[in-house]
Amino acid sequence: MKQGTQGSAGTGIPDAPARGSRVPPQQRAADVDRDRGRGLTDGTGDVRGEHTHSETPIPRPRQVLQRPSVRGQILDALRTALVGGELTPGEVYSAPALGDRFGVSATPVREAMQQLATEGAVEVVPNRGFRVIERGARELAELAEIRALIEVPVMLRLARTVPAARWADLRPLAEGAVRAASSGCRATYAESDRAFHRAVLALAGNEQLVQIAEDLHRRAQWPLVGGPVKRGRADLVADAAEHLALLDALAAGEWDVVRSLVQEHFAGSA
Repeated sequence: MKQGTQGSAGTGIPDAPARGSRVPPQQRAADVDRDRGRGLTDGTGDVRGEHTHSETPIPRPRQVLQRPSVRGQILDALRTALVGGELTPGEVYSAPALGDRFGVSATPVREAMQQLATEGAVEVVPNRGFRVIERGARELAELAEIRALIEVPVMLRLARTVPAARWADLRPLAEGAVRAASSGCRATYAESDRAFHRAVLALAGNEQLVQIAEDLHRRAQWPLVGGPVKRGRADLVADAAEHLALLDALAAGEWDVVRSLVQEHFAGSA
């Protein structure tokens, strides 16, 4: 047996060729296949883990940890402040100032305000912040008309197809809306009002419908120019009571009553 065929250490791995010598292409390919099988290369002939000082190290990207829960909480807080009239139409609010108010950095506030901008609640003011959109009674009436065009036909169809027992299941939501209205808090009632309508429309089995209707509903709850609409506790309770009347009409299949109640409810829900 010739010397060197088993390697200098007797490991069975041939010795590397002397510096400056040429390796035949066939042997080079065989060596790559052998090393790949041993897990020593990546298939290109480069030894795994090999690093030369002439190479420029690739910096690791800085990982930015997102806290979507904080952003969501700030978004909810801003929506509540908007509905409650704490954010005045026409006024400009900066992310740092709002961040100080909520005890967080400006980043989640800015992200939440960007979401409100896509919803049409605010508009971006370069180098200043976000201006609350000014809305008038005409826009509110237009929203009520659109909501009626979408929701009335759906509720009439549901009145024909949904069993009375299913409507009874929604009664706790309607009663919860009455309790929320009794608190006199406009923002608290607004959330309960949306929850009830969302549950009713969900019976149609159309998620896109639910999302579009809720967006319109939320827009209808934003304050008008000059501050929030002056609706007292009694007005909110009367509005919430319409939910109970609507459930009774839906369960009884009284289509004309359903249509009338929904249209009146939309017109007076601002």
